[in-house]
Amino acid sequence: MRDLQIDWLKSFVAAVDAGSLSGAGPEVHRSQSAVSMHIRKLEDATQCRLLLRGPRQLQLTHQGQVLLGYARRMLDLHAEAQAALAREPITGLVRLGVPDDYASKYLTPVLQRFAPRHGGVEIQLDCAQSTALIPRVAAGDLDLALVSRDHARRGTLLFHEPMVWVGAPQFDTWRRDPLPIAVYEAASLGRRSAINALALQGRPYKVVYNSSSLAGQLAAVESGLAVAALTQCSAPPHLQVLGPAHGLGPLEPMQVAVVRSRASAGSKAVDSLHRMLVQTLRQAGA
Repeated sequence: MRDLQIDWLKSFVAAVDAGSLSGAGPEVHRSQSAVSMHIRKLEDATQCRLLLRGPRQLQLTHQGQVLLGYARRMLDLHAEAQAALAREPITGLVRLGVPDDYASKYLTPVLQRFAPRHGGVEIQLDCAQSTALIPRVAAGDLDLALVSRDHARRGTLLFHEPMVWVGAPQFDTWRRDPLPIAVYEAASLGRRSAINALALQGRPYKVVYNSSSLAGQLAAVESGLAVAALTQCSAPPHLQVLGPAHGLGPLEPMQVAVVRSRASAGSKAVDSLHRMLVQTLRQAGA
């Protein structure tokens, strides 16, 4: 077996994360044909078929799945070695976006690791819903954002976050007909998930509270005004998780991803934080 080149591994991992060769190109700053060539060379070197082209996106073979874990670890170690040997400290500004419900649990451990290593990097944080952050990354107003994916090829997938129904234990709000629900704004993925789940059940509902903030959702639930569909990480322990016993069916999990603006290409500060987000949160998801 021949040696596995770093550039080949980068193209392979980018293709898996993007779900396509064309989507991988911008991530590794290569053309689609160059990405395809790297993967062919990797398959020749390993003497294994690694990827299959499905009708909508690429699919990993068994050998590809085995290699993917090693490839991620090799690329992480390669990046750490580069950072450790850098002659000049990394400086600059990184504009980062994150929804309220991901900020505390997922962003805190990333920043705790990042800040001591890169004290010269300033981070400007904006909290908003994923549907508001994604267009800002595309426009270059934000460099990075931790978001719930709105489609399968958006950014780099990190993990799946469960969604749960919650209610206040001292109220039987879930018994009401129609079911009163608190939801985010119209474009919200969480709102869409909740309404789709109720529609599949055929359960009548009524939107009684609408807020763009997590705090607003919690206030509506805690007061007994409504039940809500929240990411599991944002559901406080004093609220009751509701399920089939309460007449509420399952919710689709959120695909949590990190998205990066094209305008930030070449920024070592953005490179470093992006790498830290992927490394830390993939481990947390696992």
